Amino acid sequence: MDNATYAVLTRQSGLLSEMRIVANNVANASTTGFKAEGMVFSEYISSLDHERGDLSMAAARIKSTNQAQGTLSRTDGTFDLAIEGDGYFLVETAEGPRLTRAGHFTSDGFGTLMTSDGDPVLDVGGAPVFVPNDAGPVGISADGTISAEGRAIGQIGLVVPLDPDELRRQTGTLFDAPAGVEPAPQARVLQGFLEVSNVNPILQMSRMIEVQRAYELGQSFMQLEDDRIRGVIQAMGR
Repeated sequence: MDNATYAVLTRQSGLLSEMRIVANNVANASTTGFKAEGMVFSEYISSLDHERGDLSMAAARIKSTNQAQGTLSRTDGTFDLAIEGDGYFLVETAEGPRLTRAGHFTSDGFGTLMTSDGDPVLDVGGAPVFVPNDAGPVGISADGTISAEGRAIGQIGLVVPLDPDELRRQTGTLFDAPAGVEPAPQARVLQGFLEVSNVNPILQMSRMIEVQRAYELGQSFMQLEDDRIRGVIQAMGR
């Protein structure tokens, strides 16, 4: 396989990965708290020899996440919560604590606040949030304090990653912060609202068309390169 084919194959592989990301964005355009992803292409240089120099190829190695805030949609649900500003809810999963902006919570039969996936929501101390079923009307203030009949009964944890560049998407709307987290003093909780996905369907569909055309162009080049090599081999065999 010659160098031109290697260069095109690395580009095609990257475009295929980006197509999967764009398709996932489109599929989650209506998912609460979802953040759009993107692919960052970089240059990969492979050393050949002194006469031929180096081979430059495209490498798609890094996924980026658009952390822009999505539109806030009013639901008036008691445990529907949205975050205004930088911050995340902290939830406990089977793999450990994770961060999320998806605030569609419900109370289980025992009063524990849960995500739609059944993960407990954590308070400022890292313990599951508990709201007694007989507490009466529940109010949640901007700092996450939960009150019932004028009495504070807990506080939802709002955090930010210590190193935002290390934030890694796990599944769907969950993120892992390997470097740890700290309180998010600038974040505000809005009760009765949900943050919708920040995916722009029109832009994503446009990007999907661009990626598809670029991929088809690469396929055409590889076909032409294959025909050229076959022609050379046939000519040499005569």
